[in-house]
Amino acid sequence: MIATIKTLAFEGIEACPVEVQVQIANGLPAFTIVGLPDKAVSEARERVRSALSSIGLGLPAERITVNLSPADQPKVGSHYDLPIALAILTAMGVLAADSHAQYYIMGELGLDGSVRRVNGALPAAVFANASNCGLICPYECGPEAAWSGAVDIIAPKTLLALINHFKGTQVLSNPKTNTEMPIISYPDLRDIKGQVSAKRALEIAASGGHNMLMSGPPGSGKSMLAARLPSILPPMTSMEALETSMVASVSGLLENGVISKSRPFRAPHHSASQPAIIGGGAKAKPGEVSLANGGVLFLDELPEFSRVTLEALRQPLESGKAIIARAQAHISYPARFQLIAAMNPCKCGYLDDEGLACNRAPRCGADYQSKISGPLYDRIDLHVDVAAVSPNDLTAMHSGETSEIVRARVQNARDIQQARFNELAPNTGILVNAHADGELLAKIAQPDAVGKALLEQAVDRMRLSARGYHRVLRVARTLADLEGVSGISSSHIAEAISYRRVSLGANFKQTA
Repeated sequence: MIATIKTLAFEGIEACPVEVQVQIANGLPAFTIVGLPDKAVSEARERVRSALSSIGLGLPAERITVNLSPADQPKVGSHYDLPIALAILTAMGVLAADSHAQYYIMGELGLDGSVRRVNGALPAAVFANASNCGLICPYECGPEAAWSGAVDIIAPKTLLALINHFKGTQVLSNPKTNTEMPIISYPDLRDIKGQVSAKRALEIAASGGHNMLMSGPPGSGKSMLAARLPSILPPMTSMEALETSMVASVSGLLENGVISKSRPFRAPHHSASQPAIIGGGAKAKPGEVSLANGGVLFLDELPEFSRVTLEALRQPLESGKAIIARAQAHISYPARFQLIAAMNPCKCGYLDDEGLACNRAPRCGADYQSKISGPLYDRIDLHVDVAAVSPNDLTAMHSGETSEIVRARVQNARDIQQARFNELAPNTGILVNAHADGELLAKIAQPDAVGKALLEQAVDRMRLSARGYHRVLRVARTLADLEGVSGISSSHIAEAISYRRVSLGANFKQTA
């Protein structure tokens, strides 16, 4: 007899159907798993054997063959334990084949017969729901899977409880979503002393979803500004929250099955490798750019990251996807994040201060800045010079507006953008000006005559690329949205141009 069970494999955040086939035949006792299993899947033999023994069942002294179909697709993870065990029980005649025919099944087995948590329950439930099937998953994954809207979800704590449910001696109720959202407390923008222009740029970045690079001497507040960006960002939309949570689910980072609308803030160290930032490794896991999807990726000390890692950022910044190519797989993760970066103007950090700069200035500044390529600079909308904080600002009792006040303006600007793109580009996922393409910009970001002439001069004198030209228009459109006006004036164009990159350390070079 051949018994079959439906389960799933994962390619990025997409679930793919896999069929577990079990045959028990005459021959020398053996337990073989075929179908490109990895080490964790191959070790399922011992976990299944012990789990069945814990409930008083033993494997038959015959030849047991487990095939994971399609056979040419790599199978990774421990979530195949439960479907393998149920397929064996079906082949042994313990369970009826029609009892679980309409379910996709996933779960790891403990040696005591417990069903343990696995990654990917949310995308698995979404796929099962789209296929008009139910899902059987571990008890701990039940609240996470329930967010998919699937009606029939079974989340057992033990293998015995699941068997009893199928036999009708026990009823397992459908799990419920965990609606207790975690309370996240972000530092307030009011804590920043001075830095009026940098705060203005941060508000613009938050309003339009723009990438931003801050440059300035050590201790000027660059990291503090970046850490306060989440406090002025509006919550994610439902679709953004679902997509971001699916990335967290396959990464095992979705705690307590809670889907939060708070935007993620990721700040990896500059020693992080390219697979850690972009994604990859032996199992092609999502990297920081995907874990920051819908939120902020903060890269402090930007030139200290490896050149290979920085250049790899160019593709996800442009497309909103991190594509990982392997010999046996081609995986795409969502990576629509907002890049906020910080750097010193040179290695010592004091390029503009003759008294503190090293004896290699200004050459050290040029060498240090050249670690970042021109194409990467070009993908950053806002280049902001963060000067050292003055003594008057440091001793001031109050430093400006709170995050709550600024967030209200940001929310208003984003509401304007969302309404605009829902009308002009529905079902495209475009919600902010930073993601608008050239065709959309031609409709929504036409400056007046004076602004057009000013922009043409800037393109000529600053040698702006086509990408740089479009980014000026995007920032200008955000500036107009912050003011609540429909047209783009020359003042908006002028301020947007002021945020394009210029040579850093100019003051030192003029006085050197």
